[in-house]
Amino acid sequence: MAVSARTLNKFGKPALFAALLLPALWLAWNWWLAVSGGDHVLTVNPIEYTNRYLGDWAFRYLLAALAISPVADLTGFKRLILFRRMVGLFAFAYACLHVASYLGLDLFFDWRAFWEDVLKRNYITVGMAALVLLTPLAITSTNKMVKRLGVARWQRLQRLVYPAAILVAVHYIMMVKSIQLEPLIYAGILAVLLGFRLIRRAVGRVRLSER
Repeated sequence: MAVSARTLNKFGKPALFAALLLPALWLAWNWWLAVSGGDHVLTVNPIEYTNRYLGDWAFRYLLAALAISPVADLTGFKRLILFRRMVGLFAFAYACLHVASYLGLDLFFDWRAFWEDVLKRNYITVGMAALVLLTPLAITSTNKMVKRLGVARWQRLQRLVYPAAILVAVHYIMMVKSIQLEPLIYAGILAVLLGFRLIRRAVGRVRLSER
């Protein structure tokens, strides 16, 4: 039995919102435990753990948002697209928290030191470039903005997510400063997702030429 869009909007979206919020709540809970002297998982360097944790979840949600269209195509469950905007906005929110934790917890809101790091540390430069590309996508995510820009122009703007995701992958690989498996796995998943889009576009062009 097909699930209606109304049902997904009424029940699916609130459930998804709560699920996407869980990593942040889990982190907040462990910070409370750390401050109150309880057992926590923040390691001996809770600031670095927090920064990396938020960055990891930002990338995971970005990959999840990019995966929604291929999964919808392969499964035929087209209404899955209804969740893409929310997942993408959560990816942006976690990315902002990732930067905020670095600025606030690591640098104690020293903006001068922050901008010096952006200019001097290549992996931070790349990461900030990704956030800059994602910002207009978040700003124009509302239905009102889609109407104001027009669907065609809005869709072209949304393509900024692809170079942004590539920059995030590069940022992650550069940040670990050694060959580690997890960043390479994420980069591989991104390559598959982008490759799927390239193949789908090529197939679409072939079909148009055959008409």
